[in-house]
Amino acid sequence: MSVSLTSPLVPASDPRATDGLTVWPRSTRPDRDGDVSVGGVSLAETAARFGTPVYVLDEDEVRERCRTYRTAFPEADVVYAAKAFLCRAMAHWVQEEGLGLDVCSAGELTLAVTTGFPPEKIILHGNAKSPEDLDTAVRLGVGRIVVDSTSEIARLAAIVPHDSRQQVMLRVVPGIAAGGHAKVRTGTEDQKFGLSITDGSAQHAVARVLGQPRLELVGLHCHIGSQITSVKPYIAAVRRMIGLMTRIREQHGVELPQLNIGGGHGIAYRPGEESLDVQALAGRVLTELHDGCAKVKLAVPRLTIEPGRAVVGPAGVCVYRVLSVKRTGSHTFVAVDGGMSDNPRPALYGVRYAPRLIGRHSTAEPRLVTVVGRHCEAGDVLADEVPLPEDVHPGDLLAVPVAGAYHLSMASGYNLVGRPPVVAVKDGAARTLVRRESLDDMSRRDIGL
Repeated sequence: MSVSLTSPLVPASDPRATDGLTVWPRSTRPDRDGDVSVGGVSLAETAARFGTPVYVLDEDEVRERCRTYRTAFPEADVVYAAKAFLCRAMAHWVQEEGLGLDVCSAGELTLAVTTGFPPEKIILHGNAKSPEDLDTAVRLGVGRIVVDSTSEIARLAAIVPHDSRQQVMLRVVPGIAAGGHAKVRTGTEDQKFGLSITDGSAQHAVARVLGQPRLELVGLHCHIGSQITSVKPYIAAVRRMIGLMTRIREQHGVELPQLNIGGGHGIAYRPGEESLDVQALAGRVLTELHDGCAKVKLAVPRLTIEPGRAVVGPAGVCVYRVLSVKRTGSHTFVAVDGGMSDNPRPALYGVRYAPRLIGRHSTAEPRLVTVVGRHCEAGDVLADEVPLPEDVHPGDLLAVPVAGAYHLSMASGYNLVGRPPVVAVKDGAARTLVRRESLDDMSRRDIGL
C-alpha cells in the first residue's frame, strides 16, 4: 500500500497502526512497559536526561518529508517556510535535502546565512518589512524578495546598489478563502497580506516595479491560507494567477518566468483527521498550470511552493510531566509543567491534540480529561476532553505528537518559565539542538533598576 507522508493513514503492518500512533513519526515504536521510542530513543529516558518540557525532533522524518516534496515536484523550487521552526541544524538538513528557505525577518535570514545556507536560495517575506529586514536581505544577497505593499517598492529600490538588480515577486490576493481557521486564511480581501486583484492594487504595483531599474520583477506570489487539506483551492489560485499573468503580458509586454503558490499544506494532529496529499497536489497543480498556460499561449512559469508545517510538524513530539490532577465537579484537569508559553496554538486557533501517557503501562480505564498548562490564564489548555487512564497522577509523563511546527517558534516568556530545549533523535542517539532557556538567560536581558 502506497501512502503519502502527509496522510494520517499507515499500512496495517506499521507498528503505529493498531496503537493510536498514526500521527506520530514513522520511527515511533511502543513497548510493553508503556514507553514509546522515536528514532530509536526512549521518550521516558529523554525526559529524564534533558528534563521536561522537551521537544523531541526526528531528524530522519524531517529529511524524508523534504525528499517527498522533491520527488513530487522535481522541476519546481521547494522552499521550506522557516517560520514553522528554525534552528541551525534545521537549516542544515533542509539545505542538504535540496530545498530553499523562506524567511520573514533579518533574524531568520542572518541565522540561516551564518549557518552556511546559500543566500541566493532564500526568499524574504513579510507584510511589514523593517528597514533592517530589507537592508540585511540586500546586503546578504537573497535570491528573491516578495513585495507586499506599494510603499515597499520605492524603499527597496532606494537601497539596491546602482550596479545591481534585486529580483522581486509581488504577493497577490487571489480572493480565495481556504484554511483551518479564520485567523490563517490569507487569500481573501479582508486580511493584511498582499495586493488585491479586485481593487487594482496588484496591477498598479506591477507597473511601479517595472518602472524601477534596480528591481527585476520575476513573478507573482500568493499564499491562500494554512492547514489546507483540499487540493481544490490551490487549483483555483493557479487559475487566477495565470489570468493575472496573461493581463500583465497584454498590458506590459512582459511574461513573468516564475509563480509561487505558497504553502499552507494541512497535516493531521489526531488519528483519523485529514491531511493534504502531496502527490495529488503536485499532479493536479502541475496539470492545471501547463494546461492553463497552453490555453492562453503563455510560457509555463517555474513553480515555487513553500511547505513548512508539513515538513517539520509531524516530526516533533513534546514531552511534559504531570504536576497535578484536580477533579472539579464533572471535570478532571491534568496540569503539566508547560502550556501556552511553549504551545500557544490551542489558545490562538483552537487546535486539538492527542496526548498520550508514556513511561509506564496502565490498566486503568480511560477517562475524559482536560490537559492544562501551568500558566495564569484560564485559556491555558493544551488538550480538551481527551482520554487518559483514570490513574494518571503527578510525576507521570505525557507526550503530545505533531509538535514540530509553530511550537518553539511561537513560544513566549510568559511567567518567566523559560522555553524548552529541542532534542534531535536519530539511529538511537539524542543530541541537543537548542538548549533550554534558563532563568539566567532571561535575567541578563533585564538590565534596568
